[in-house]
Amino acid sequence: MSDGTGVANRLVPLLERVLGGPLPVRLRGWDGSEAGPEGAPLVFVHSRRAIRRLLWQPNELGLGRAYVAGELDVDDDLYQVLRTVTPVMQGNPARRQLSSEDRREMMKTAVLLGAVGPQPKPPAEEVVLTGEKHSKERDRAAISHHYDVGNRFYELVLGPSMVYSCAYWASDDPRYTLEEAQRDKLELICRKLGLRPGMRLLDVGCGWGSLVLHAARHHGVTAVGVTLSEEQAEYARKRVAEAGLEKQVEIRLQDYRDVADGPYDAIASVGMAEHVGAEVYGTYARQLSGLLRPGGRLLNHQITRRGPERTGPSFIQAYVFPDGDLLPLATIVEQLEEAGLEVRDVESLREHYSRTLRAWVNNLEKHWDQCVELTSPGRARVWRLFMASSAVSFELGRISVHQVLAVKPHPNGRSEMPATRGAFTSVD
Repeated sequence: MSDGTGVANRLVPLLERVLGGPLPVRLRGWDGSEAGPEGAPLVFVHSRRAIRRLLWQPNELGLGRAYVAGELDVDDDLYQVLRTVTPVMQGNPARRQLSSEDRREMMKTAVLLGAVGPQPKPPAEEVVLTGEKHSKERDRAAISHHYDVGNRFYELVLGPSMVYSCAYWASDDPRYTLEEAQRDKLELICRKLGLRPGMRLLDVGCGWGSLVLHAARHHGVTAVGVTLSEEQAEYARKRVAEAGLEKQVEIRLQDYRDVADGPYDAIASVGMAEHVGAEVYGTYARQLSGLLRPGGRLLNHQITRRGPERTGPSFIQAYVFPDGDLLPLATIVEQLEEAGLEVRDVESLREHYSRTLRAWVNNLEKHWDQCVELTSPGRARVWRLFMASSAVSFELGRISVHQVLAVKPHPNGRSEMPATRGAFTSVD
């Protein structure tokens, strides 16, 4: 239809009100009509229910719910769609709220399309947590929501390395694999921490055990890994046993706040601090500082945000990292130093993370049918949207990831740190 009465033609002004700017994609409605910029990425609106969701949640969350439910989809490259939509939605952090006029016009459109009705139930993959925020019980539930979805699912998405954090792409050779990049990331961490045989390493948020296994095998340390995920702990213990490293590596189902057997020579926190929460980040920093011996090092690898904190309903909060927070780099450095640590090195791996995420999305799409069978169609769509949108946000510079290396100085100020960065910032 091209007479202006088709579904797509009516949806364009509605979505422009939701986005707060000109529609950067082309729409195809459930009646086959199309509208929007010629040559722009094509988005399908399969159902009136998608419009009803936007009436109740005219924001990122409403769009995300419709995508997870399969009511919205993309015909073109998902990255291209996200690269066009993200700047419109996030370009102005102080974007105005919908006015009364906006809402009236949206309602008129919904009436014409037969989309008015009660608020649809959110997809089953959406999480609602109860209890005090960042209590140990609630944090355990948040971690379980994200990680206890089946180890086989993560094997398919992450690949053999089973590392769920930014890889370190030390080569541009097209034959260089994700597994090699993750191996080099683990080695980079071990070098920054100055690991040597006989040292004690604590890995906070150890995941499936890849770092503690690498450190024990290649650097001769005794390692403790802690996680709140039962499935991760079970998987990591099995890997430790298969490697014959039970005397060197211990995996605990334990909150980082309950670790009390310091001092450690080194502590790694890789992709875990995003879960900690802004309200208790000082507690996190003091706990890790208290577990280090004088001269001991902390490697804190964490996604950071640039610009002001976003407000309003968030797809990531509802479906991926409930209660998680992205902090500015300056806040992280300040909190670590207030806890008695001295920050000695900061490295941004922003471009490395976008490449890592694209590799994970490629794995997910390659094994799509298996991933759906292991979880659900909605869960697979959550991970696809989350990882692709995160890749775009890294590429646009809206978020970054930093490795912050800190040391706990001796009372006399001695740090035991090498004189130059070259001693620990490269891998062979």
